[in-house]
This record gives sequence, structure tokens and C-alpha cells, in this order.
Amino acid sequence: MAVNILLADDHRMVREGIRCLLENVSEFNVVGEAADGYECISLVNKTKPNIVLLDIDMPDMNGIDTLRIIKEQKMICKVIMLTRHNEIDYLMKALEIGCDGYILKDSSFDTLLKAIYKVYSGNKYIEPNMMPILNSNLQEKSNVKKRISELTKREIDVLKMIASGAFNKEIAITLNISERTVKNHISNIFKKIEVSDRTQAAVFAIKNGIITIK
Repeated sequence: MAVNILLADDHRMVREGIRCLLENVSEFNVVGEAADGYECISLVNKTKPNIVLLDIDMPDMNGIDTLRIIKEQKMICKVIMLTRHNEIDYLMKALEIGCDGYILKDSSFDTLLKAIYKVYSGNKYIEPNMMPILNSNLQEKSNVKKRISELTKREIDVLKMIASGAFNKEIAITLNISERTVKNHISNIFKKIEVSDRTQAAVFAIKNGIITIK
């Protein structure tokens, strides 16, 4: 087995350190180093690596945008994000775009090896320390999706108007229903999405894409 690897990180010492470690593994071959996203894209096209180790924080074009281009252009390579960011937002964004692995820079070399072997074999690999927060986030997304699915079309209309700042009378006039009916809808909405006031309902609607504030 020969695994061709491209390193993309704006810190030269980081690249050199990783290269030294990887080159001690007989089946690994470091085919190039990139200092920014544009150089990474160029080298992917030239060297055809099996795996790209991609930093997120790079000048000119960051790792997230670089990953997006690699996936949009259907480049034949796997991408492992190698980053200092342990925040769930970065992980979720990278997964949504289609990264194949996500590990932290303070991980052990053994973790990096496991990630490379797993991803090369066609599997995904996520930093073990981030799995609990990832699972919690996915569970929350599932719960939110379920709550939204329980809303009727009319309740969605009312929720959108609440989020836009409309009062009950305005909602009643716009939807051609009585204020009492509006109140009933709002009560049902609060129960279904598990909030206790209009502000929380508005935040829920905006956060989950029910309404977009321009």
C-alpha cells in the first residue's frame, strides 16, 4: 500500500514536523506542501494525492473554502481537516461540506495514523475527544427537526410573523383569522417547539431557518 499525502498549512514548521513524522512510515509518501488554499488546489490537481491534510486557518483562502472547492470540483482525494479548532461549529461545517476526517493539532501521532488509515480505507474518522459533543449536536438537530415537523402550515405562518415582530392583531389581519385563533396557534406553537415566550420562539425560528432576517 502506498498512500500519497499532500500537506496544507500556512506554518512551515508545522508542515516540516508532520512531513518528518509521515516519512518515517514506509507506505506514506508526502507529494507536496501548500501554504494556502490556492496553492493547495493547484497541488491537488498536479500531484493527485490520495489524502490531503488540510488546516482551517490559512491566508488568502481558508481550509473550509478549500474543502468546498475540492468537493465541488469532485477532485479524487480524501480530505482530513487537521486543525486547532475544537468548536462544534467548525466540525459541523466541515462535515456538511464533506470532509473525510477531522482531528486536532494537539492529537498524538497515533491518532493521525489512525485517521489516515481509516480515511484511506473509505471510512470517516473524527477526533475521539469531539465525538460526545458531535453526538449531542446531532441529537439536538434531530429533536429540533421533529419539533418543526409537528407544526402545521398555519402555525408555521404564525411563527414566521412572530419572528418578524408582528403583534397578534397584525397576524390576525394578515392571515384573516381572529385574534383568539392567533392566541390558540401561539399556545400550540410554544408547546410544540418547547419555548415559553415570543422572543424564544423568534430565536428558534431564525436559528433553524424558518425565517431569514435580512
